[in-house]
Amino acid sequence: MTQAAHPADLLPAEADSVPYAVGCFLAAILLFAVMDTLIKFLSAGHPVTQLMFVRSLVALLLVGGFVLARGGVAPLRTRRPWGHVWRAFAGLVSMGCFFYAFKHLPLADVYVLSFAGPLFITALSAPLLGESVGWRRWAAVLFGFGGVVVMAQPSSGMPLVPVLAGLCAALFYALAALAVRGLSRTETSASIVVYLLLTTTAVSGALAVPVWVPPSAMELGLMATVGALGAGAQVLLTQAFRRAPPSVVAPFEYSGMVWASLFGWMVFGDLPTVPVMVGAMVIIGSGLYILHRETLASRRRLGA
Repeated sequence: MTQAAHPADLLPAEADSVPYAVGCFLAAILLFAVMDTLIKFLSAGHPVTQLMFVRSLVALLLVGGFVLARGGVAPLRTRRPWGHVWRAFAGLVSMGCFFYAFKHLPLADVYVLSFAGPLFITALSAPLLGESVGWRRWAAVLFGFGGVVVMAQPSSGMPLVPVLAGLCAALFYALAALAVRGLSRTETSASIVVYLLLTTTAVSGALAVPVWVPPSAMELGLMATVGALGAGAQVLLTQAFRRAPPSVVAPFEYSGMVWASLFGWMVFGDLPTVPVMVGAMVIIGSGLYILHRETLASRRRLGA
């Protein structure tokens, strides 16, 4: 899944180009979908913590090496170490819960649950950041969570723990995103990403040691591919957000549902059920409306 922090300092700024930005964003979503498919495939024989460790380690080597090659340690200096600790903790919990949900649920179901992330961000931005959230956006949040209930069908026998793990992942994704909003006022994007990867590598590595399952050469290659895909997708996201406003490219995140449904069917034989598709439409509609209202509010602030 997409991450809350985009390493915007890793690439040079370029002139705005909406078609190019949208193309980069769509490519990033595709890479994330392939990555998530591999995670689900590998999770059948390997612990979640082991997959998290290899994914984080490979991404750290790629992204950290790129940062050091471009600017040395200067971009990694920080004035808010505890802010990085909290952001990294939220990112670690979100990643672990997503990996667990992928292990036990169809890809498309996890993607639907992940779409609750923007709803959590809107709901939490008022108490945590003091941002104003009007009644229309509150109504959209409640409507969106109604879609989660429709999708999950509490009385249908869908496994409750993986569903709760998916929602927990979306919640901590939102907390990480809100932490990034605060950190970005004083910290570089490179430092936010690198310290996140350092934390997830160290913690998941410590947790993976007792349950480590020796992978075959092919499995180790696939695990390394997961990390490389995640790092590549982050770079593409960076380019997308450099070349166009977030309000332009963000709606294309829902293209991930298409890839999740396709890969879930091709690799695992899973097809989204009718309740999942209905819930997805409700959640996506709520998310797009919230994005529309936030765009209008942003324009009013800029025009004030």
